[in-house]
Amino acid sequence: MTIVGAIQKVLSQDGRALTHKEIYDCIITNGYYEFGAKDPISIVRNKLRKHCVGVDFPSASPRKLFAIAKQEKNGTASYYELWDGKSSNAFKETTGLKDLISEELIYKSHKVHILNIKNQLLDCIKSSDPAFFEKIVVDLLLKMGYGWHSSLAGHVTGGRGDGGIDGIIYEDKLGLDRIYIQAKRYKGNFVSPSDIRNFIGAMSLRGARKGVFFTSSDFTAEATKQAGQAQGMNITLINGQLLCDYLVQHEMGIEKIVTYPVYEIDRNFFNDE
Repeated sequence: MTIVGAIQKVLSQDGRALTHKEIYDCIITNGYYEFGAKDPISIVRNKLRKHCVGVDFPSASPRKLFAIAKQEKNGTASYYELWDGKSSNAFKETTGLKDLISEELIYKSHKVHILNIKNQLLDCIKSSDPAFFEKIVVDLLLKMGYGWHSSLAGHVTGGRGDGGIDGIIYEDKLGLDRIYIQAKRYKGNFVSPSDIRNFIGAMSLRGARKGVFFTSSDFTAEATKQAGQAQGMNITLINGQLLCDYLVQHEMGIEKIVTYPVYEIDRNFFNDE
């Protein structure tokens, strides 16, 4: 019998939610599995977390067998039960970290780190020169794969006499199909419906069909509605948070300092005959 099989048997026979320590004690008492590890209780917790619905991290198993029935208020322990296969029954975890396994702690810490980096990026963008902001968004679209060439297919047009267009991406070498860009670097103000109407007007003068409106802040509800009502045009709105999501995804404005590999046991190595 495997460790996971032993856990399933304990939960099936007991009929109530148990902590990983209680499950381990039942396994030992009934002789369901003989552990060779120095910290077998942690092994049981590891298996529970990896096969628990609603507990997701890169090394978690896609095969979900268990669910969290309840959790102590101080977050020191979770009570597990067999999962009935219905996601709606999955217990919503609290933010307590004391019952997490090492892979989860790394994953959650990394998510917090990425969130902090995005916030720092946004602060840098809001403090940058408006002309530099225009360059950032043009370079980002090229990095995302828009345009016929990774560096030659786009340019900034902003400045005096730009006619309400801050940048253009050429989707083909002859420039027959183009994406028009508007970039508003705002520290506090939201993009208004009039800003959207001005962009629509500038696109209309050029017979444009595709546009992307970037801002370091956000769009009002009416501005979003206005963009969706543009006749014969497809206008995408990208606010500061989404912009930073894309910048991190494409590693722009950030640099990788160090990589920490995360390991798991190669079972095939030990089963080789």
